[in-house]
Amino acid sequence: MKRSLISVALLFSAAGVAQANCPAVTVADPMGVEAGKYPQQYELSAFEAAANCKMEFTANPDIESLNGKIRGNPDLPPLAERLPEEPLVVAPYASIGKYGGVFDMMSNATEAGTSDFLAVRHVNLVRFSDDLQTIVPNVAKGWEWNDDFTQLTFFLRKGHKWSDGAPFTAEDVKYWYDNLSMNPKVYEKPKSYVLVGDEPMTLDVVDPQTIRFNLPAPKPGLLAHFANSYAQGFQPKHFLGKWDPELNPEADAMAVAAGFENGLEVISNYYGNSDWTDTPTPMLRSPNKVANLPADTVPTLESHILISESTEGRHLVANPYFFQVDTAGNQLPYISEQDEIFVNEDEVRLLKLVNAEVDFKAQSLQLSTAPLLLENQEKGDYTMQLRPEVTIASFGINMTHENLEKRKVFSDLRFRQAMSVAMNRDEMNETAFFGMGEPKQYVGFTDSPPFVDEKWKQHFAQYDPDLANKLLDEIGLKDVDGDGFRELLNGDKLVINLQFSVQGVPAALVELIGQQWGAVGVQTTVKEVTPDEYRSAQSSNKLDVSMWRNGQPLAIVLGTNQIWVPPYHDYFTVRTNMLWAEWIDSNGASGVEPPDYAKQMMEDITGFQSALVGTPESDELGARLVENLVENLLFIGTVQVPAPIYHRNAVQNVVEYTTHSFEYYRSYPYRPTQWWLDE
Repeated sequence: MKRSLISVALLFSAAGVAQANCPAVTVADPMGVEAGKYPQQYELSAFEAAANCKMEFTANPDIESLNGKIRGNPDLPPLAERLPEEPLVVAPYASIGKYGGVFDMMSNATEAGTSDFLAVRHVNLVRFSDDLQTIVPNVAKGWEWNDDFTQLTFFLRKGHKWSDGAPFTAEDVKYWYDNLSMNPKVYEKPKSYVLVGDEPMTLDVVDPQTIRFNLPAPKPGLLAHFANSYAQGFQPKHFLGKWDPELNPEADAMAVAAGFENGLEVISNYYGNSDWTDTPTPMLRSPNKVANLPADTVPTLESHILISESTEGRHLVANPYFFQVDTAGNQLPYISEQDEIFVNEDEVRLLKLVNAEVDFKAQSLQLSTAPLLLENQEKGDYTMQLRPEVTIASFGINMTHENLEKRKVFSDLRFRQAMSVAMNRDEMNETAFFGMGEPKQYVGFTDSPPFVDEKWKQHFAQYDPDLANKLLDEIGLKDVDGDGFRELLNGDKLVINLQFSVQGVPAALVELIGQQWGAVGVQTTVKEVTPDEYRSAQSSNKLDVSMWRNGQPLAIVLGTNQIWVPPYHDYFTVRTNMLWAEWIDSNGASGVEPPDYAKQMMEDITGFQSALVGTPESDELGARLVENLVENLLFIGTVQVPAPIYHRNAVQNVVEYTTHSFEYYRSYPYRPTQWWLDE
């Protein structure tokens, strides 16, 4: 009997399961251990108390080899010196995992369709749990608001380390805010989420594990921002700071010696002058100079770190200092390596999924792909989920078009009303979405808080080509030459160019809308472009119509104002009326002055974010935001639909997602650090 138990123990040890006194609790089998303060996770001391145990820790047996692939990393100290004093204890969904394997992912291009992969390794100060309601600790152990939501304090983990072994402290949060986010040499204009009512916050380092955000006005949604955003609230001061001329008088000289113009250029190579965590590393930015830098990429707190990169893809290995463990004491992540390839052809991506060459995919998968993927899932040994989209495909007609005759027409509300009622959303639903969607107008808030009047969901959303023709006639858009299509007011041909990317909207939808608009005499052209081409044209005000999935749930709106302020989103999604944004940014010196309703929305979103949800003040402001947005058809909604989520069955501990959404940062709520490969 004794020999048998030893054999079993050795067997488990070989599989990577720690031999500890603590029970291997999972969500499926809590083994009598009471749930913690937050769902599916514990702080170490709380778990040990609940389970009446003392945890022992085990690392991936290949971690030293993996660390050896991280250029610039020193030799590894023992695991006890790599974990925080209070690691985050994660209860896996179904099973304690096995170490090893390579997780295969597929994106569109270097910075297109990649948030799917980023979300698998992502961390931030806090996150949404998989109920998409509860905010739980992650990098931070906890937080505390003052009474009026003007002071938010985060408590960090003592002994937490960056992926190169350097201490992670409150100084790294303050450095991110003061030296990067608020530095005009890095960001010409601060992002909305680092401001409160367009005013900056201040950050106080209380002690190495305590950072305090001081807000100029209440903003309860700041916490929700950190729970869902790809923009992480920290950067490694020890690493970037030595290249920062503000902190190191030798920074520029060091940079010149390494072949760069100055220290800020080095920071730009590492940080990318961007909160988007997927900008290329020096390996692509400065391939001839990368050997002169101390590392290939900036140190991370994420589960995996980049070790190689090209225009074809990239490869990552497990972070040897990652701060999470499972309930059996195994340091996460289970999966040793991650690999990503870039495939910009939709048909090729689909074929690779059918052939099970990819472990997981959600981004850029449209509902139109579902039949083929469902048909082959048994043969390919993968699983398909169809989950509700948070967003809805919407069309923004460019009211600041560089063609002044188009601008005149596009700015006429009757034109936007006509284009909306010319859309046959029921036909869209049946033809493009298999009848699985809900035709509706775009109302901004995609989870329909109580203050959203139901009437706005169908405002000018009925199919009424007679009304469309009547409105277009009223404007004076006539078919002068008798070819069946209308001319502009000056007699020039009216042609709306519908450029789109399938990452944003499905081709079938755009083609159908082109036909429906043509049926009321508005000629269109339809052209598919790459995501990067689309974004470039959108940002330079070259699009007639912007089109992408759009909208945010209430929790997200509370943290960022971007869908309510020109240009109404960010580079990676929907932007329209770019010259309104230019007018705002230049204080009226250039661009086009926005109409009064757009200015009212800017004022109202500031007040809305400072008000407590559910109060009469909050509801009044929210209702007015919706009214101004929808009544003026700033964006025209189509059909809200489900979308596919794909994973190979070899990937364990994947659960059914609540939504298919970028807005909650894709897989982040579902804890991919506890995924493992059973093969």
